Amino acid sequence: MANQNYVGMWVTVDGYIRQELLPNGRYDEARGNKPHAYQGRYEITGDSIYYWDDTGFEADGRFTAADILHHGGYIFYREKNTNKKV
Repeated sequence: MANQNYVGMWVTVDGYIRQELLPNGRYDEARGNKPHAYQGRYEITGDSIYYWDDTGFEADGRFTAADILHHGGYIFYREKNTNKKV
């Protein structure tokens, strides 16, 4: 089970990258007009997040505030409207 504090949609300021952290420990990332560009599982420990893409790629990130995620050289912000999907 994922850390429920961070479940939801995370978006770069320009909206180009949209990453949904799902409650089942999976994520679904869209890039530009490409939905489901990356999918895989994630785990959160403290303020760190670890990703394992279904293709075998691994990455990590850090939550620096309740609504800010640093990952892959990008800053993501929690999207307030939870009705949107990747």
